[in-house]
Amino acid sequence: MVVRAPEEGQQMQKGEKSFGIQMLSVQPDTKPKGCAGCNRKIKDRYLLKALDKYWHEDCLKCACCDCRLGEVGSTLYTKANLILCRRDYLRLFGVTGNCAACSKLIPAFEMVMRAKENVYHLDCFACQLCNQRFCVGDKFFLKNNMILCQTDYEEGLMKEGYAPQVR
Repeated sequence: MVVRAPEEGQQMQKGEKSFGIQMLSVQPDTKPKGCAGCNRKIKDRYLLKALDKYWHEDCLKCACCDCRLGEVGSTLYTKANLILCRRDYLRLFGVTGNCAACSKLIPAFEMVMRAKENVYHLDCFACQLCNQRFCVGDKFFLKNNMILCQTDYEEGLMKEGYAPQVR
């Protein structure tokens, strides 16, 4: 097996939505649009379009951290009548799990490493015999639900009386 680059903790649940954010330039000859956030006319040079509505750049914010959603990416998340950035969406509604190495909780927004159905904290993703940390692209082996480096895996096979097959 080869170590993959880390990915965000969890996926969205079925039935939950993410929406795109578009930045549009305001045409000088068009009638000003109303902002869905503050209900005032948008007279700025740019406006945002999200959730089939128009917004001032300052008005489309995460309900939790108040970050400007047009600046943190091109996606927003909605649930329970809240407009959220990805991090707060995962923090509030993401599914958490336990690390296969240390058994401690992994928050939904934390970066993780995966090996088959096992999920690990980044710091826990190491050979469980010699504690060698893996880098992206390193080979590792999963034997009896333990992560092993190539050296420890091959030594274990030699003790069992047969050599590893090279692919």
